[in-house]
Amino acid sequence: MNYCSNCGSDNLDFKVPSGDNRKRMICASCHAIHYANPKIVAGCLPIIGDRVLLARRAIEPRRGYWNVPSGYLENGETVEEGALREVKEEVLAEVTLVGMHALYSIPHINQVYIHFLATLQNAESFGCGPESSEVRLFREEEIPWDEIAFTSSVFTLRNYFSDRQKGTHQLHRGKMVRSRE
Repeated sequence: MNYCSNCGSDNLDFKVPSGDNRKRMICASCHAIHYANPKIVAGCLPIIGDRVLLARRAIEPRRGYWNVPSGYLENGETVEEGALREVKEEVLAEVTLVGMHALYSIPHINQVYIHFLATLQNAESFGCGPESSEVRLFREEEIPWDEIAFTSSVFTLRNYFSDRQKGTHQLHRGKMVRSRE
């Protein structure tokens, strides 16, 4: 950050504000505190029968890899609205939310993923949105595990198939632990 978004000053300090416990960017001119918070990623795993709908990414990062339809939550929308919007944008599908399935944190890149399970309303009505190069229904044994784009998608898929096998549905919480190099 080079300028205060409140007053435009370039007189910024990175320090712990009074009453806080973390360093924040503070404007020395107008005293505005600029908080940097994690981004929320919302998505759905569309399901029909024994198959799940995945999208092959047409954009970076991880172009060419498969993904649970997901994306950044927009200001002014609920997590549910964001998840439904992302499914419509990425795989051109209408779904009905079943419930929250996964809460997955990636602290080192400041992201939190919230994935829902959703029922695909029509097995023939889906396609490629601008961020997808291919969209396909997969049975568990067909999942291209080595071609899944993100650990959040692997987490969601593995837990979905495990729950399905047990005949249960629960909220799964997890996090990506960055390996020490």
